[in-house]
Parts: sequence; structure tokens; C-alpha cells
Amino acid sequence: MRSPVTALVLDVLCVLAFVLIGRANHAEGLAPAGVAATAWPFLAALAAAWLLCLAWRRPAAPVPTGVVVWLVTVAGGMALRAAAGGGVQVSFVVVAAVFLGLVLVGWRALALLRRPRHGAAEG
Repeated sequence: MRSPVTALVLDVLCVLAFVLIGRANHAEGLAPAGVAATAWPFLAALAAAWLLCLAWRRPAAPVPTGVVVWLVTVAGGMALRAAAGGGVQVSFVVVAAVFLGLVLVGWRALALLRRPRHGAAEG
């Protein structure tokens, strides 16, 4: 995958999946206002991560792009959430870090594995 737009959309979908699964598991409802209130810190941090690591240059690279996007999204999202008065319990941080690491770095690793190898015999 070479499209930065597609990569950004996938990253946003990963964050939204995290938010929707979390809200559903905690019976917080899926009303758009509630989802937006939970998602905005992580989406803002995701945008900052993209700018910080110039993700559009190598959007599908697991390292460094995926790792930087993951770490900044989690750390920045938690910082913004705390600043806005939201909870940042240790268990929430751990779940967020694991889930977002798996999906934000994971889709990039899968894309890397699916990329055709140059010089490989075609059949």
C-alpha cells in the first residue's frame, strides 16, 4: 500500500474500533456524541503522530511509522483525555496500548507481508 490517504483512513478506523468496542463493553452506549467525546483525544493524538513522523512518506511501514503512530496515539490520547477530565486508569492505559499496538502496527505488518517481492518468480 502506497496511499497515505488509505493508511490514514485505516488508522482512524483502528482508533474508532477501539473506542466503539470499549464503549460497548462498558455499556456506555454508541450515541455519536458519546463516541466523539471518547474518540477525540485519540484522534487528535493520531493526527499529531502523523505530523511528527511524517507518516505520509512511508505510511505502511511498521517501523518506524507504525510504532511512532502507535506510541504517540496512546500517550497523547491519554494526556489529552486526562487534561479533559477523563479517566486514565492503569488498566485502561494497558488495554489501549495493547489494542492500538496490535491494530496500528499490525495492519502495517500484514501489508508488508502481502507486498510482492521483487525478483520473485511469477507463476
